[in-house]
Amino acid sequence: MSENNIKTVDPEKSKGLENDKDADGNSDSTAEAAATPTEEGPATFDKAIEGAGFGIFNLMLLIVSIPAQSAAIFESSSMSYILPVAECDLRLTLEDKGVLNAVAYAGMTISAIAWGYLADTKGRKKILYWGYLIDAVCVFGSALSQNFSMLVMFKFMGGLVVNGPAAVLFTYLTEMHGPKHRSSVLMIVGMVTSTATVSLPLLAWGIFPRDWDFEFWGLQIRSWQIYLFVLGIPSLISGLIFCSMPESPRFLMAQGRNEEALQAFKQIYHVNTRKPKDSYPIKALIQEVPNRKAAQNEVIYTIEEKSGEAPTKRQSRTLAESLRSGLQQMKPLARKPLLGLAICCYVMQFGIFLGMNTIRLWLPQLFASMAEYEVLHAGDGLDASMCTILEFSVNQTAKTALNYADACSEPKVISMDMYLNNIIVSATGFVGYFFAGGIIRALGPKRMMTYGLFLSGTFGLMLYFSVSSLMTLIVAAVFLTITGIAVSSLLGAVVALFPTQLRTVVVAIAMMCGRFGALSGNLLFPVFVQIGCLPPFIMVSSVLILSGILSIFLPDPAKAMFT
Repeated sequence: MSENNIKTVDPEKSKGLENDKDADGNSDSTAEAAATPTEEGPATFDKAIEGAGFGIFNLMLLIVSIPAQSAAIFESSSMSYILPVAECDLRLTLEDKGVLNAVAYAGMTISAIAWGYLADTKGRKKILYWGYLIDAVCVFGSALSQNFSMLVMFKFMGGLVVNGPAAVLFTYLTEMHGPKHRSSVLMIVGMVTSTATVSLPLLAWGIFPRDWDFEFWGLQIRSWQIYLFVLGIPSLISGLIFCSMPESPRFLMAQGRNEEALQAFKQIYHVNTRKPKDSYPIKALIQEVPNRKAAQNEVIYTIEEKSGEAPTKRQSRTLAESLRSGLQQMKPLARKPLLGLAICCYVMQFGIFLGMNTIRLWLPQLFASMAEYEVLHAGDGLDASMCTILEFSVNQTAKTALNYADACSEPKVISMDMYLNNIIVSATGFVGYFFAGGIIRALGPKRMMTYGLFLSGTFGLMLYFSVSSLMTLIVAAVFLTITGIAVSSLLGAVVALFPTQLRTVVVAIAMMCGRFGALSGNLLFPVFVQIGCLPPFIMVSSVLILSGILSIFLPDPAKAMFT
């Protein structure tokens, strides 16, 4: 009968259709078919995207990824640069500074599941343009903030919002490229991330020293608020550009909306080749999810076998249904051998992000305190050791909170050394990124991860023994570079060690644990600093060494059994 006319693509003709997977963990719709689509049947996703070519459209995608990825980095890291400058304006205590560093991560942590549901039901494009446009509103709102509470609210909302488009951006980029170009595209996005990190101190260097204080509609505007306003421009640009971009054809095919997917492929083909849309060589796509019964003597080509009758219509799932489906898919993670492996990865991600982001986000404050201390004690011959600087920073912050009139009677002048030190640390991480691939290939991912984490823990503790600003600069730069490479190694291991259908959810949970680690570390750091000089560095070092110990028990990703 009609139900029997729903057939699967011959696996021999499809060149291992069931085994080929997307870089983002999506299943076999991206497998490459051997048959020529126009001659022997409908095309798979990979065949269709290859037929659309690689050209101007892909270049446009990479260009828009620059402000888009920068927006996510700016949202999570911008507060660390304004803390020394806005201390008097916002009357910040040490705990307030920790909250400002952590609050964006709080928003990111609690919004992860909701954004995943929306991206899988509403599509990539809507999440991208609405997400970035709303984030721009949040960033501009933070730029107009007149007090601590207002700034915390907008930063929390910004973290809540930007988490969606930032995660979907990677999926969208991989779904717009064939297997040949995916790894190169993700490498370029990684370079954009490093460039954005370097641009933060460069923009601070260009804006903070300027005397740009003025009133706007009764609101007092200062240089640090102009800095935040500038950081909101990439979100606005990204949102506006994504309004004109097509929906991901991969998402459309997964939803059974093949006609819309075909139009998207034609648009990409037209932009890349400058030929008419009608000349696109592929005329039909494989029906991944049949949305109707086959007619008499008709065959509907599908990727995988479906049991029972094909649904007559693709039904939208409610949030509760999606959660139930997700929990059902995650059941293997609650049983051996994946349960212990998953918990190990989550604890490691928590520890690495706690150690790395605590130091990274407090460094601008430490460098500013060092510069201020060295100016005040220029002729005393006193060394700016780490413990001396922490004590000085605590005392200066307390003085600002308790005796605002005297401490803030004159505008704070931030030494040029603060900007230069932050630029050097960020640039070191950028350079380290280029060597990371070669180092991982030479040592292997597991050894690199283990050695890197133990070294990170050692350098984290070495910060306590720093006796000068130069030593602090060198140790901090090496610490953050090695820890960043260890993070990449861990995420690579997660992809290799878990079955394809679970990789996306494991990575999402791991990133959520990592952000919770960053949140925890930035809230605990000022508490430990007030207890003493050693406790914050013990915290950072211990979690990284613990992560290194756990990495020993991970299977070697190079010999992973799961595919």
